[in-house]
Amino acid sequence: MRFAGIDSPEAARLLNGAEIIAGREYAAPLKKGEYYVEDLKGIEVVTAEGQVLGHIADVLEGGGGQLAEVALLSGEKRLAPFRKEFFGELNLGGGKIELLEPWILN
Repeated sequence: MRFAGIDSPEAARLLNGAEIIAGREYAAPLKKGEYYVEDLKGIEVVTAEGQVLGHIADVLEGGGGQLAEVALLSGEKRLAPFRKEFFGELNLGGGKIELLEPWILN
């Protein structure tokens, strides 16, 4: 990747640790079953019975994968591995994701 005006290793070092943020119109197209992490923020976390536990506040990169930061109805925040063993069906249009193992938030 090249940037206009960054023509030397010394100039490139000034960008060390920087993040590149692109607008949605420049993002890679999604395949079926894919989503952008930003789209998960605010999604309600529900049990199989439909009980609302809270919502996804953020998705963080952890050592072993992604962690969903769930803001509980009590105001507390808990982390849960964002894996298929814990999270089931995601309904972006309906604004909900099923938590298969609610104990993970205890």
